[in-house]
Amino acid sequence: MSPEKSTTGGQTPDRATSEADELRLEAAAETAGGQLPPPAAAVGTTVAPSPDASPGVLERIVTGSGLVSLLAVLMALVVGGILIALTDEDTTAAAGYLFNRPGDFFAAAWDAAAGAYYSLFQGSIVNFEAESFTRAIYPLTQTLTTATPLICAGLGVALAFRAGLFNIGAQGQIIIGAALAAWVGFTWQLPMALHLLLVIIAGLLGGAIWGGIAGLLKARTGAHEVIVTIMLNYVAIQLVAYLLTTPGFQREGSNNPISPQLNESAMFPKLLGDSFRLHWGFVLAIAATVFVWWLLNRSTVGFELRAVGANPDAARNAGISTTKGYVVVMVIAGALSGLAGVSQVSGTERVLTADVAASFGFDAITVALLGRSTPWGTFAAGLLFGAFRAGGVAMQTNTGTSIDIVLVVQSLIVLFIAAPPLVRSLFRIPPPGAFRTTRKSAEAAGGAA
Repeated sequence: MSPEKSTTGGQTPDRATSEADELRLEAAAETAGGQLPPPAAAVGTTVAPSPDASPGVLERIVTGSGLVSLLAVLMALVVGGILIALTDEDTTAAAGYLFNRPGDFFAAAWDAAAGAYYSLFQGSIVNFEAESFTRAIYPLTQTLTTATPLICAGLGVALAFRAGLFNIGAQGQIIIGAALAAWVGFTWQLPMALHLLLVIIAGLLGGAIWGGIAGLLKARTGAHEVIVTIMLNYVAIQLVAYLLTTPGFQREGSNNPISPQLNESAMFPKLLGDSFRLHWGFVLAIAATVFVWWLLNRSTVGFELRAVGANPDAARNAGISTTKGYVVVMVIAGALSGLAGVSQVSGTERVLTADVAASFGFDAITVALLGRSTPWGTFAAGLLFGAFRAGGVAMQTNTGTSIDIVLVVQSLIVLFIAAPPLVRSLFRIPPPGAFRTTRKSAEAAGGAA
């Protein structure tokens, strides 16, 4: 009997080898995001490449996480609109005679929600009722200004997420970075270009040190980074509050906890002129996004960090130092958050106060989650949350809607992001790999026929 005709359980050896290879490839694909490479060709045979071996553009859009994020934002806005309508006085009054004239109730509810969101848009994107072009685009520049620290800190949180660490300490890293940057800014007298460069370096160094402490403790002692970073937040807050009562940081002649104003040479230049608050720190935020993208997708260090985040044991067996990875990622993440602190003291605040970080460090966690821990996704999420912050004040001023509704919408976004099966079921979105499973089932049915 010829080799081609020999069988084992009704299958040729080449056929059995091919199926075994395909099974191994399918198992590998499950850990690689559901993308299945073409099956390996059997020895001595020619296999034509299948056009359906990798997911198409439509499949990636429909089943990808980006669409789920967009729908989560949409659902949060819808629920927020309902809450705005239910707390509106006109809607409440119309609810008293809902069954007599239901149209009044729904009209009042729509007017309340639509009016609030329109004011939010006017206060964050474009004010079409402004008297000049400068005033019309001023809200957009405010959004970009507010988004700058959110983007920088969000990138730090997202980078740690990709390495399998939960960096909850962006708040403290922002504060320490801002403190060192401010001290260099109001203490030293240097030419502008050199002074601003040293201010940026000081902020990066402060955040990197604060993040590196958590990374070192994680690597050397196994201390949980969540607990360590949370405690470091409190240390940073109290440390800066203490420093602002000392002669080295407190403004001379003032009893308030506020530092001297930074020298003009330590300030970010205005990006669009003195009519706007937008500064060159936003350009640095874009550069930081490009850097993180390059680090994760084009560098050996980024590959090692992603490997540690995907499976620390496998990375260790492959010769990658997880200890080094934890320290490196937290140093870089802290430096990115420190850059957010620089944008605060050298861009918008121009002084150091105990509230210099506001809630940017905690909002950065939400930004990273919404951005799916990807650089450009985090950048887009930072812009969205910057728009919420910038437009919330206009919404409250123009419509009387409490600015707290913005926090409610942000919280709902996190809730829906954390429950992607809920979003998929409500909008009937197939899960990742559904199209591939359908194709394989159809091919198996065709082969059986």
